[in-house]
Amino acid sequence: MTLVRPPGLKPGDTVAVLCASSPVLSQEHLESGLRAMESVGLKPEVFGTARATGSVYEYLAGTDAERAADLTRALSDPKYAGVFLACGGYGSQRTLELLDWNRIDAARPKVVVGYSDVTAVLEAVAVKLGWVSLFGPMVACGGFWQGPDEYDFRELMKLLFTPSSVKQLTFPGSRAMVSGVAEGLTLGGTATLIAANFGTDTSYPARDAILFLEDVDELPFRLDRVFTQFRRAKGYLEGVRGIILGTFTECGDPEHIEALLTERFSDLGVPVLAGVNIGHNCEMQTYPVGVRARLDADAGTLTFLDQVLAEPTAEPTADPRSGQG
Repeated sequence: MTLVRPPGLKPGDTVAVLCASSPVLSQEHLESGLRAMESVGLKPEVFGTARATGSVYEYLAGTDAERAADLTRALSDPKYAGVFLACGGYGSQRTLELLDWNRIDAARPKVVVGYSDVTAVLEAVAVKLGWVSLFGPMVACGGFWQGPDEYDFRELMKLLFTPSSVKQLTFPGSRAMVSGVAEGLTLGGTATLIAANFGTDTSYPARDAILFLEDVDELPFRLDRVFTQFRRAKGYLEGVRGIILGTFTECGDPEHIEALLTERFSDLGVPVLAGVNIGHNCEMQTYPVGVRARLDADAGTLTFLDQVLAEPTAEPTADPRSGQG
């Protein structure tokens, strides 16, 4: 069944912007992304980690404690209607190690958006809070920062502002690696991050799931190792209903990657759809995590059996400067 659906957003809502992983590479991109959010009526509040540089290691935005505090605050404070990650990189696993889940009210869901390294956060939100979240573009990277006319941004905002209008994702140019139709709960994200969660208390097994996987900048033998770990991890793929494979850019010879994907996933006895435009270095559609859906590999479609997000609440969240909320 679909997890708890956060309400969508509306003009006037205050949203948190932060980093749970690496520092933002370009503050100019961050500012552009913030302007894009403001152009549709959102009120982004930039947390310290979105401005932080590597104070412990150059690849981490601030300290582990700072990132965990920012994410805990964003998820727990009712003034924020949504949580937008500014970028990925590396570090979310370290953030999750210190996150104070007891401060977060699971009965008050809010939308969380990000991809790449943020996969670990989305999976944790599903396990610890039972919330639907969105594997989608981030404020300072992808097409988001390029402005409100960019495909990535428009697709995400359509889902956030008018959730009832998004009933299906269609993937032109995709291919049925294994034909068939399957129904299940949408799970997944960046493959290396899903694998890194195995054995932790935030790993969500793929039983009865439509599992989505993508990755970037991994040598073929590393991808082979990750995919083989999926197959060998005790119970993880047992009962999976279907597989969706997104982008695997900067991962070596595309023909090699295609052969590897076929060899590692086509014998599972479930439909497999490959070549979808979700992931790195593409015009990206937003993929919800935790929603009942039907995969039709031959038609190249993912149809949502429940609305992805609840309708936006009647009143906007309070401006944090007002002292209310």
